[in-house]
Amino acid sequence: MSMKKINIIGAGLSGTEAAYQLAKKGYFVNLYEVKRLKRNSVQVTNNLAELVCSNSLRSDDLLNAVGTLKEEMRLLDSLIIKAAEFARVPAGGSLAVDREKFSEYVTDAISTNPKIKIIDQEVSEFEHNTVTLVASGPLTTESMQNQINNLLGKDDFYFYDAVAPIITKDSINMNIAFKKNRYEKGDTEDYINCPMTKSQYEHFYNELISAELAIGHLEGEDSFKYFEGCMPVEGMAKRGEKTLLFGPMKPQGLRNLDGTTNYAVVQLRQDDAKDSLYNIVGFQTNLKWAEQKRVFSLIPGLESANFVRYGVMHKNNFINSPKVLNNFLQLKTDPNIFFAGQITGVEGYVESTVTGIIAAINIDKYLKKQDMIVPPTTTVTGSLINYINKASTTNFQPMKANWGIIEEIDIDKRSGKNAKKEAYSNRALAAMKDFISKI
Repeated sequence: MSMKKINIIGAGLSGTEAAYQLAKKGYFVNLYEVKRLKRNSVQVTNNLAELVCSNSLRSDDLLNAVGTLKEEMRLLDSLIIKAAEFARVPAGGSLAVDREKFSEYVTDAISTNPKIKIIDQEVSEFEHNTVTLVASGPLTTESMQNQINNLLGKDDFYFYDAVAPIITKDSINMNIAFKKNRYEKGDTEDYINCPMTKSQYEHFYNELISAELAIGHLEGEDSFKYFEGCMPVEGMAKRGEKTLLFGPMKPQGLRNLDGTTNYAVVQLRQDDAKDSLYNIVGFQTNLKWAEQKRVFSLIPGLESANFVRYGVMHKNNFINSPKVLNNFLQLKTDPNIFFAGQITGVEGYVESTVTGIIAAINIDKYLKKQDMIVPPTTTVTGSLINYINKASTTNFQPMKANWGIIEEIDIDKRSGKNAKKEAYSNRALAAMKDFISKI
């Protein structure tokens, strides 16, 4: 079995993770990636596993489902988590990374692995007699979209994703902005905060909702279909004047240095190891570039902001997984084809990555003619796989890690407010260790 060849289409997070996992098991992997020949609208480097939407892998707190998911991935020896730890930058209780260092780490690990061959080529057709993992991501090429359409019928959906702008640190007015973590968590002050009064917020809000969009309509439709986790800031704002105050501009836990409170606060998070670039947290956007400069410069402290990358909107794709995949991420109509990553309908970097691990485990089982397996629904990993397998086939919507999809647990209501989350996390990690013992 060690001589078996496996094709992986796409060298993003899930594709590189799966290649790493399969190479460890002795397989030879052909890893196909087209970006060095033909980049999409948001790619900027030739490195593998490029992060585009954000530089944050979100909370590291085990009381948070995504924090527990990352710990499950550490137990599974995730390459992507190793890369994130290597490239880590200060972000309070979150795991945020220097994008370039992160991608360079993954690229080096994959390109120096003797069992992995990186092929700079757009796959023109599936090799149906070879086990293939489709991890082409939500930005898959038009040619691959057509192939997937031919393979599945018309069961792939679309949505639109947005990216937040990045500014230089030296252009931030620190006479107005201040450094502090929300609720003053952590030993260091990792975020830069731009405070707003009520009148400043109202002026900013009105300019934001009336600003001109870069993409005005979606193929003849009147509204966009978004990932809720990457909703453009102007889209959130149009849901109501106070919506942003409960989202990316919420003031709770961000008092001024003199202890006074604010009506709204915009947070900036470090984006590189040199501490020279910051992204505007939660401000992914579909505004025209000139409008981004005009409107976001209304934020106190960003009057002279130097934008090194403007936000963009890009089209993504995901398949109707509950209809076309089994619980092992294997295509129901062709057992030689597996899917992993955001294209399966999971939302988020780590969620996408973990599907690559599970797909690799099951490709190994399939080739060895063993029973395929998935983690139990008491784990965050297993609950995500279960969701994309059991969700509605008529209105399938992507999902990120959260305690709401994990198997319920009974706990005394008189326990502390975090007791249930702690119980969820402890049970999940114990169940993952048991699962690993059976691989």
